[in-house]
Amino acid sequence: MASTELLYASDAYLQAFDARVTDVTEDGWVLLDRTGFYATGGGQPHDLGTLTWKGQSADVVEVRKLGEAVGHRLDGEPPAPGTTVHGRIDWDRRYALMRHHTALHSLSGVIYQLYGATVTGGQMYPDRARMDFEMPDLSSERLRAIELRTNELLTEGHPVSVRVLPREEALQIPDLIRTRVNLLPEGITHIRVVNIEGVDQQADGGTHVHNTREVGQVRIVKSENKGKGNKRIEIVLEAPAQ
Repeated sequence: MASTELLYASDAYLQAFDARVTDVTEDGWVLLDRTGFYATGGGQPHDLGTLTWKGQSADVVEVRKLGEAVGHRLDGEPPAPGTTVHGRIDWDRRYALMRHHTALHSLSGVIYQLYGATVTGGQMYPDRARMDFEMPDLSSERLRAIELRTNELLTEGHPVSVRVLPREEALQIPDLIRTRVNLLPEGITHIRVVNIEGVDQQADGGTHVHNTREVGQVRIVKSENKGKGNKRIEIVLEAPAQ
């Protein structure tokens, strides 16, 4: 199965692209030589959008990693292998996910800076997001401090950059060790690093905004215990000022 070039990995703001169908699997997954559609992973849901070709069009309803390839599930008959297609991302949905993803990384950095707590999981949606982390005590005072400090940092406008490093070099970055990059399979020789300057740095394959000002403001709407020493907070975002 041929690999798929991940266009979103180098340009999260890409909204449309052209590609060639390399295969259609027996169970209907359309494989492309390159794609701007994000496949579900790392707590970020897959993109939605459309593929058009030769006067035909179909909605992309699911995107999944299939080894080194990316499979696209359509709501209609797929194009034949060899067909050139035009993909268009549901941008409003993608951009909302980007804002929430950067918000979670910012929260992660703040929680570590304030309390030394490490993240154990997260999930984002277009309208909300949640994060789990190790912290025995999550009082209302700590929640207020986390929200306040996160919003201060977001408002300051920290640049967000992406780079791909050799595994050995990435393992030398203390911030990546705390986010358990050392648990990645040995077969991964290069690691994509997302850096919110002065806030947080993590190994991550998802999409992010260019600057924390694009996130807006975080509001913590829920917190709960998820087992011994494990806490969960849920957030929503208020749109950034125009």
